[in-house]
Amino acid sequence: MSDGGPVEPAGGLLRVLRRGVVISAAGVASVQVIGLVQTLVLAHLLSPSEFGVFAAGTVLTTFVVVFSHSSLSHALIQRREDVVDAAETVFWATLVSGVLLAGLLVATAPVLAAVFDNDQVGLVAAVSAGTVVLTSLLAVPDAMMQRAFQFKRRIVVDPANAATFATVAIVLAANGFGVWSLVAGYYASVAAAVVAAWWLSGWRPLRGRFRLRLWRELAGFAFPLLIESSVERAVEAAEVFLVGHRLQTSALGNYRNGRRLAFLPVMAIIQICSYVLFPAFAQIAGEPERFARGFRTALTWVWLAVVPVSALLAVLGEPVVVLLLGREWRGAGVLVEAMAGVGIGFALMSVCAEALKGAGRPHLINWMTGVGALTAIPLVLILLPHGLFGVGIALSVSAVLTGCTGLLLARRIVALTAGELLRCLAPPVVAGVGAAVVAGLLEYGLLHAGERAVATGLGLVTVEVLCFVGVFFVVLQVISPATTAPLWSAVRRR
Repeated sequence: MSDGGPVEPAGGLLRVLRRGVVISAAGVASVQVIGLVQTLVLAHLLSPSEFGVFAAGTVLTTFVVVFSHSSLSHALIQRREDVVDAAETVFWATLVSGVLLAGLLVATAPVLAAVFDNDQVGLVAAVSAGTVVLTSLLAVPDAMMQRAFQFKRRIVVDPANAATFATVAIVLAANGFGVWSLVAGYYASVAAAVVAAWWLSGWRPLRGRFRLRLWRELAGFAFPLLIESSVERAVEAAEVFLVGHRLQTSALGNYRNGRRLAFLPVMAIIQICSYVLFPAFAQIAGEPERFARGFRTALTWVWLAVVPVSALLAVLGEPVVVLLLGREWRGAGVLVEAMAGVGIGFALMSVCAEALKGAGRPHLINWMTGVGALTAIPLVLILLPHGLFGVGIALSVSAVLTGCTGLLLARRIVALTAGELLRCLAPPVVAGVGAAVVAGLLEYGLLHAGERAVATGLGLVTVEVLCFVGVFFVVLQVISPATTAPLWSAVRRR
């Protein structure tokens, strides 16, 4: 293991990134398929109320994980000297914080039970606390693999995590364990990820020294990212509290599964790219022209992938969810459609955040964090009387505003003009809106796939999707041939 900073890989950074995108795509695709199958099966084995209890019981667990994992690992990825000691320092800092936070979660479990007026929520919270300690063990192995462009992590660790959760949760749910099948699956999946990450990374503790000075330096870089992650998780926790308290536990179950399904395709696209973008941007940040070109290329490809997916969710989310999960999950489908704008916002946020981190300006991300925090919760409060549809619209508007803020910040760092950004972003939006209108007219004016039997309905949805894709690319080709040219070139190369 080198004790210096990252070195551009042999064969060129672009070649390595292309390979990384392909490998990441394979890994993310497998995770998404497993996640979708798991969601479909569990939705027929467990009730919305049981999913709601799990979401409420783990709301603080997912919040405190950021203190024991993500922020310091980003600082380690960006570190350019004393890497061995820095890794040792991050390991012990995250492990100790994980143990302390797990104890805090156990102590606050009765508070959750009181807030949601459900004793089982408190039990789930107390039992799930140990997953924070397990998650802290992932910080250093994950960071060392990412900084070394070790993309095999994507096809080993993440699929192992997803497959273990699905297997354990489904087997136990089928045998009547209810919400505890989800808790057991949660533990088993994190444990599998830890074993796989330690095996694959080859990193082991006690090879360096914990150094307080290094911890302060790493914490200085990580602090803005910690604020970002903490605020994001706090907003998510507030959403869970509001939905669970103001509506009901079954609505919270619909919220959990609907949110998960809404994020599945969009986050797959973003994760494929963001995993390789941060270390890549960190290496080329000192070359302004190369950095600007890389940012524009990344934004173009992510945007071209996310916009049509988001437009499809906006018109076909509810019928697809009803066909796949059943009519009792219609609320989840409503949420999926209303959250279509979240993908648009997250696409902008993802590329811009990776660029800001790579440029060594993570503190600017806090402006995005602030916009998200100051818009999401007030909008949810205002629109909550409209049920899950109002919640989804609130989250969409907040995400788009946050993404636009990130674009304004990143534009100053990468020195792109407003005209360049407009030429990159506008054509897919126009094509997506046009295609969505056609698909919407087919569904709600002619075919009504969501009201039919499952096999027939899914067949009709397939027809609608094919029509959408055709219209999207025809419109895009007509209004902006330059946007589609790299896509056709990539297809010809394949």
